[in-house]
Amino acid sequence: MAAATFSVLAADLAVKGDIHASADLHIDGNVEGAITCAALVQGESSTIRGGIKAESARLSGTVHGPIEAGHLTILKTARIHGDVTYDALTIEQGAQVDGRFAHRVVEAEASLTLVS
Repeated sequence: MAAATFSVLAADLAVKGDIHASADLHIDGNVEGAITCAALVQGESSTIRGGIKAESARLSGTVHGPIEAGHLTILKTARIHGDVTYDALTIEQGAQVDGRFAHRVVEAEASLTLVS
């Protein structure tokens, strides 16, 4: 079995462009672009301007863009500006979300119903 990979973008790092990683990411810096990864942990001082797709995400900073995650945790310091699609969702009291929530399973069932 291969060792787990974990990448960290430090607070003093700014990235402009999309990030595609098979690794888990911890982002404390600023990203302008879409992020696709296995698991994402976002630090409180981090800002992401772009969409997020991850199997699991733990957000505590600012996100401007849509989020799609299997297991999503939005911590009390998070500020989310965008629609959220999830399988399992936890939101701490104090978190701010400006967007719509949609459960992925419900969307899949709705698509199947329309096709029938």
